[in-house]
Amino acid sequence: MAETNVSGSILVIGGGISGLTTAVEAAEAGYKVILVEKEPFLGGRVARINKYYTKLCPPTCGLEINFKRIKKNPNIQCFTMAEVEAISGVEGDFEATIKINPRYVNENCTACGKCAEVCVTEIPNKLNYGIDKIKAAYIPHPLAFPMRYMIAPEIIGTDEAKKCLEACKYDAIDLDMKQETMTVKVGAVIVATGWDPYDATKIDNLGFGKCQNVITNVIMERLASPSGPTEGKIVRPSDGKEVKNIIFVQCAGSRDENHLPYCSSVCCLASLKQATYVREQYPDSKVTIFYIDVRAIGKFEGFYTKVAEDENVSLIKGKVAKVEEDPATGDVVVEVEDTMKGDKIKATADMVVLATGIVPQLPGINIALTCDEFGFIVSDSSKKGIYGAGCVKKPTGVAQSVQDATGAALKAIQSIVRR
Repeated sequence: MAETNVSGSILVIGGGISGLTTAVEAAEAGYKVILVEKEPFLGGRVARINKYYTKLCPPTCGLEINFKRIKKNPNIQCFTMAEVEAISGVEGDFEATIKINPRYVNENCTACGKCAEVCVTEIPNKLNYGIDKIKAAYIPHPLAFPMRYMIAPEIIGTDEAKKCLEACKYDAIDLDMKQETMTVKVGAVIVATGWDPYDATKIDNLGFGKCQNVITNVIMERLASPSGPTEGKIVRPSDGKEVKNIIFVQCAGSRDENHLPYCSSVCCLASLKQATYVREQYPDSKVTIFYIDVRAIGKFEGFYTKVAEDENVSLIKGKVAKVEEDPATGDVVVEVEDTMKGDKIKATADMVVLATGIVPQLPGINIALTCDEFGFIVSDSSKKGIYGAGCVKKPTGVAQSVQDATGAALKAIQSIVRR
């Protein structure tokens, strides 16, 4: 077991936009940072989206800037495919145990792709939420940091793994890599573990998992992305048909005491954004958004107005009661009551997108965190030295997560200074 004792350092758990921001802000203020991410790449959920709202620009620029800041700063140590297993101690004097899983590819990797060329086995593509497959020798993401291949454990010990080894000219593949454990001593801890989309299979009446052409908002984001399973072409999963008529179902499980009683804050704006994807790609397309309330306040109201003014976009206030599939066509039939007119509507679409909510993704360890009844981390003045940042505290957008992460970096620095 390796041990690192860095006096006055900060442990950041999670390498999404909140974790990245916390790490670079603290490091650029002169403090040592240990950044731990369980996935093989940094960037979290932001790395999976197609465009930010409301500027509708891709996330690659913002991520690349942060990656450059990390590369240039010797104060930051990054560990991907790593998880914090335990934390003990008090403010200014914590000890954390970190498990690092094998990647089977070392730092000699040049991302040449020769290992992938000889690899035949395919595995579910986690980046795309398992809706397509990827080779078992792969780079997880086009903007992956580190930009390094990995070998899936599914083929370790097979002849195929040996072929990958033989194809590499740079001695980058190490099939003998083992899981490692290290302990670190730090002064403060930031939990920036982000969020998960609510499991739409739990919402029986909305058809996810039963109807082939009912997807969730996070899957829609991958369909629209150039790095997604269809290279950005928005087509329905069952037959690859172009999506010319699409329905968005808001509050899919949210504001519902049987699922998520709270509003997830970003879903309305995300659906408005995704409506622009469809309208831009298919100028003759029709978009219908069924909503309870459209929550696009303050500076976001102009974006809502712009989308709503599109004559091919219909926003109808109504809670969707049922979603079913037409077995003859694969089309999706939605039943909803228009609460403004009192009419019952039965609408048919090529595809339906469920705006599922945000669920906090807490680290699976027993540490001194105070959470609300929904599992989000809340501030507790009696527990100093461990702080939350970003969506693990509340549902929020990227810009707000960055602001919150900057504040978390300041709190962590204050913990160190107090000691």
